[in-house]
Amino acid sequence: MSEPLKALVVDDEPDVQLLFSQRFRRETRKGLVQLTFAQSGQEALDALKTEAADVVLVLSDINMPGMTGLELLREIKSDYPELRVMMVTAYDDATMQEEAFSHGAEGYLTKPIDFTELKRDVFALEA
Repeated sequence: MSEPLKALVVDDEPDVQLLFSQRFRRETRKGLVQLTFAQSGQEALDALKTEAADVVLVLSDINMPGMTGLELLREIKSDYPELRVMMVTAYDDATMQEEAFSHGAEGYLTKPIDFTELKRDVFALEA
């Protein structure tokens, strides 16, 4: 069996962890996906210091207190340029989307998240 796709989900809202855990329950049980969670940009950077070699995808909210998702994206791309990052936001903002892509984001998802589409995109990234 191959290694699971390891994704780091970054969002300051605690219920996001439960939502992702539920929506990826089948893939997690089958060993296809392993999710880890951070509730802030700084927590995500700290996790990457110990897990960067294993994490292949970061899914980050844009609007968070302290370090924003876009600031986190710039930090990640500076320190881990090969790491894939997808931004998640409640606001479909063309300017923000353009900024995310210009800083290296590979995806831009709006809430509520279409998990069918996300799974297709996530597994396509692994291909």
